[in-house]
Amino acid sequence: MPSQFELIAPCHFGMESVVKNEIYDIGYDITEVEDGRVTFVGDAEAIARSNICLRTAERILLKVGSFHAETWEDLFQGTLALPWEEYLPREAKFWVTKAASVKSKLFAPSSIQSVMKRAMVERMKQSYLTDHFPETGSRYPVRVFIKKDEVTCAIDTSGESLHKRGYRRSSVKAPIAENLAAGLIMLTPWRPGRILLDPFCGSGTFLIEAAMISAHIAPGLKRHFTAEEWTNLIPSAVWADAREEARDMIDLSVDTDLQGYDIDPAAIAAARENARLAGVDKLIHFQARPVSALSHPKKYGFLITNPPYGERLIGDGDNRSGLTTARMKEGAGEEPDMEGIIDLYRTLGDRFRLLDSWSMYVITSYDKCEQALGLKAARNRKIYNGMLKTYFYQFPGPRPPARKRVQE
Repeated sequence: MPSQFELIAPCHFGMESVVKNEIYDIGYDITEVEDGRVTFVGDAEAIARSNICLRTAERILLKVGSFHAETWEDLFQGTLALPWEEYLPREAKFWVTKAASVKSKLFAPSSIQSVMKRAMVERMKQSYLTDHFPETGSRYPVRVFIKKDEVTCAIDTSGESLHKRGYRRSSVKAPIAENLAAGLIMLTPWRPGRILLDPFCGSGTFLIEAAMISAHIAPGLKRHFTAEEWTNLIPSAVWADAREEARDMIDLSVDTDLQGYDIDPAAIAAARENARLAGVDKLIHFQARPVSALSHPKKYGFLITNPPYGERLIGDGDNRSGLTTARMKEGAGEEPDMEGIIDLYRTLGDRFRLLDSWSMYVITSYDKCEQALGLKAARNRKIYNGMLKTYFYQFPGPRPPARKRVQE
């Protein structure tokens, strides 16, 4: 069994720098940063700690190896040459759960999966000197990524995507993924203890992630991971120790000013329930309030939000600019109410200008966001939310004055 592993943390395109910093923060060395993934080195403890602690990664993959392949025979022989027996016990249940190919000669996912499975079985036959594999043991799902004919093979240690923290039981339509919300927060200068407000809070994801950051609550503390079954590689005590370490970090006594508004009472109820399940309900104030009533008495706060776009607005006339949206059903064939959307963004811009010395950060797929807000962003960062291209508009305000040191 290897004592050190090469681990891959896939992430949203545009989030690589945040994931890299998180990995450094938990104590591991980065070996490579590519579009949509960060590779690092660690031991069995690193697998447990990265799954439990990383807020912005999609999952943690254990890299088995890589090779060049332009033909199906290349793929078979390359897969056959990898040391699968170092990771998979004889009774392991193994399969290629996902195959992705970009700018490569081999591109049919089902064929890639079939060829690799045959090669893996052949390698296991040679290693364990048997023709029979019952596959009744622990699960070892394999993922393969081919880019420009370079094949990377890895075993998925996470199972369900790491964005599934376990707290979001109540949801509105089209919520932002938890790990993307955490990553966007980390791209801003906001830090625990400072004001954060989301005027379109929906399920409360931005606020809940900010509260978990503030209280040092590890995002994966309450969930299960596929690699917990891999006692041949990771002793159960390693997972127990990693969870105990994470629990010792929690501090719910922190002072916070985290506020979430939404016009929809059902969304507010969902946000409150999600916050309760996350254990941070006492750190966030949720209120049913339209964006037209957005205000705050203090200076130097942050707006971080995902305003609606491309949905049917509730209400009509002058009233609709103060309302959130009801998400359209897929395939409903309804055209988005562009006039209402523009009114909504214009109202957001107007209310933001009334906030003294605040900063605003907006993620949206609406490419005319600046025009509708009536504001020019200092920076516009492209972020891919799955296959959806979105923009992260940044409107930083002035820094608060430095606090004077108390004389001893």
